[in-house]
Amino acid sequence: MTTDSPAARQPDVATAVDAYLSELLAPADEALAAALADSEAAGLPRINVSATNGKLLHLLALTQGARRILEIGTLGGYSTIWLARALPADGALISLEYSAKHAEVARTNLARAGLDKTVEVRVGAALDSLPVLADEGHVFDLVFIDADKANNPNYLEWAVKLTRPGSLIVVDNVVRGGRVVDPDDTEPDITGTRAALKFLSEHPKLDATAIQTVGVKGYDGFALARVKD
Repeated sequence: MTTDSPAARQPDVATAVDAYLSELLAPADEALAAALADSEAAGLPRINVSATNGKLLHLLALTQGARRILEIGTLGGYSTIWLARALPADGALISLEYSAKHAEVARTNLARAGLDKTVEVRVGAALDSLPVLADEGHVFDLVFIDADKANNPNYLEWAVKLTRPGSLIVVDNVVRGGRVVDPDDTEPDITGTRAALKFLSEHPKLDATAIQTVGVKGYDGFALARVKD
């Protein structure tokens, strides 16, 4: 049996609205469209941020006046392009990617976008790369975390160490289709997400919130934190 109730139509409506907003406010150019096409052709999972979320990251970086950005989780470089385009001529972005295959696709996409001199993609487990960044003396104005969710609390700990007062930290996928509030769901991605949100709520150096989102990527959300002065 089918129904035409607003609730039943909601997923389709949310996707249509997302497409409408993306076309108006975050239209794809050749580099962005090619990044998505090449990622799909290479068999990468279709878990990149949406166009409107990519534009949000871009605007956050611009508003922040970011000169140094850290991304944890490169995938095919789609979000990386959005972020790197917000940097000034002398800015730099370091993106950490576990998979060598994903990193290769991302580097090709970034080169096509003219960002290969701006972005450095480092391959390996992020929890191995993050201490190296600290030893090298990196300090970032914005950190975007979009990798394996089980390790989000660990990534946040390093994000605090690698930022300064006034820096922004963005954590993607913190609602997980509503699973985050299901007490019976103890999968690693959910327990990691809950622990990350608890970390954000309790850390004395962070002031944070979280926003639910709907659209082409389904029902999810992101957290945004500012490192306190």
